[in-house]
Amino acid sequence: MAADPTLPVRLTERAAALGFVQQLLATMGELEGVLIRESDGVRAGRIAQALTESAPKSELASAYLNGLEAAKANAIALARFAPEGLEALKAAQHRFAAVVETNQQVLATARAVSEGLVKALAEEVAKTRTPTVYGRPSLSPSPYGRGAQGGPLVLSRSL
Repeated sequence: MAADPTLPVRLTERAAALGFVQQLLATMGELEGVLIRESDGVRAGRIAQALTESAPKSELASAYLNGLEAAKANAIALARFAPEGLEALKAAQHRFAAVVETNQQVLATARAVSEGLVKALAEEVAKTRTPTVYGRPSLSPSPYGRGAQGGPLVLSRSL
């Protein structure tokens, strides 16, 4: 029977402290794997495939954050009962932080590229809709204000 994640963890013996450390390390490892797969998929341009693990990612992130809170609350007990486990957590945290930073950079780059593509596409569409008079762009009068362009930009998400 699994422990209720809503109850606070209180470590009072070495075996419990070591078990807690192993569980938190396992959660970090699983979350790290999900983030690496997501980053690799986004880099390769397989966005839909990369984002299929969003539900497990959310659950693992929640479990990880709860584990961090429990570790902070039991820092003295961890140092007393499992000092080697505490060092292992610190080392794993440094590796995990690097994976999270890489994932955030990959996602930010993908977001910037996609925004740039949509902006360039919108500008191209606007160019074709703007009539020219004697080689210069000309805007026809509009009841909705000067220079209003008609029609929204529609994109297909199935591509």
